[in-house]
Amino acid sequence: MSTKLRIGIDLGGTKTEAIALDPEGVEQMRLRVDSPRGDYDATLRCIVELVMAIEQRLGARASVGLGTPGALSPATGLIKNANSVWLNGRPLNQDVSRCLTRPVRIANDADCFALSEATDGAGRGASCVLGVIVGTGVGGGIVVNGRLLAGPNAIAGEWGHNPLPWPRPEEWPGPACYCGRTGCIETFLSGPGMAARHAEAGGTGSTARDIVTLADAGDPLGQRALERYEDRMARALASVINVLDPDVIVLGGGMSNIMRLYASVPRRWGAYVFSDRVATRLVRARHGDSSGVRGAAWLWPR
Repeated sequence: MSTKLRIGIDLGGTKTEAIALDPEGVEQMRLRVDSPRGDYDATLRCIVELVMAIEQRLGARASVGLGTPGALSPATGLIKNANSVWLNGRPLNQDVSRCLTRPVRIANDADCFALSEATDGAGRGASCVLGVIVGTGVGGGIVVNGRLLAGPNAIAGEWGHNPLPWPRPEEWPGPACYCGRTGCIETFLSGPGMAARHAEAGGTGSTARDIVTLADAGDPLGQRALERYEDRMARALASVINVLDPDVIVLGGGMSNIMRLYASVPRRWGAYVFSDRVATRLVRARHGDSSGVRGAAWLWPR
C-alpha cells in the first residue's frame, strides 16, 4: 500500500493503543482505550474505531499494522498462542482487512518491538538486531537488514522457550513452564521467574522490583539473586549469539529497567560465546513501552 501515513495498533491484554506516524517516523497522534475482554467481535470493533478516529482527525487514509499477543499460524492463517485466548483460532488478519477494506499486516508484539528498535530505535543502522522482551514473559524478534524475520513456523526469536543453557546442577531439570516443558529460559529470566527462584533460595521480596530494591540496600540475598540473574541472562543470550551473531541486542520489558545488566551481562557472556571476542552490543530500548505500537506501524516499510 502506498501511503504517507502509517497507523500501528498494539493489541494488549488490558490496553489497546494506536499511533500514527508520518513518513519519517514522527508521531502525529496517539490514542489508548481499554481492551475488550473475552469478546472477539468487540475486539474487531475496537481496532476499526481506533483507525477510523485517527484517519478522520488527520484527514488521510493510512496503512495499518497490528501487533498481537499471539502470532498468525502459517498453516491455517489463524491466530495461535495468544494469552488473549478469545483471539486464538480466529482469522483476525482477514477480518480486520475486511472491516477496513484494505490489506492489514499482523505480527507478534515481540516482533513489533524488534522492528521498531531496528528501524528508528536503539538498533538503528545495525545489520542484525535481536529485540528481547523480558517482563512477565520472555520473547523476542529478529530483524535483518531492516526486514522482520518471521520464519516458516512464525517463531523466529522465541528464545524464551529454549532450555537454560549450561545449567548448574541445582538448575536442572528446572521449574515447570506453562508450555509443558521444564527449565525454559522464561522460568528463570521473567520477572515472576526471578522472584520464584529468589524465594526458593530463601530470599524475601515478592517481585523482581522488590529484589532489586533489597540488593541496592545491601541485602546479601538480594545481591546474590541479581548475580544469579545476570549469569543466567549471560548464558541465555550467549547461546543466541552463538547461532545468530547479532550486531545489537535490545532489551525491553520491565526487567530492562535494571540498569546494571547492560554492563554486567556482557562482562559475563564472553565465557560462553564461541569467539575470542564479542562485539555484540547490549542496549536498552530507545522507545520503551512505545516500541510495540511503533513497530506495528513499521510493518509497512518505507
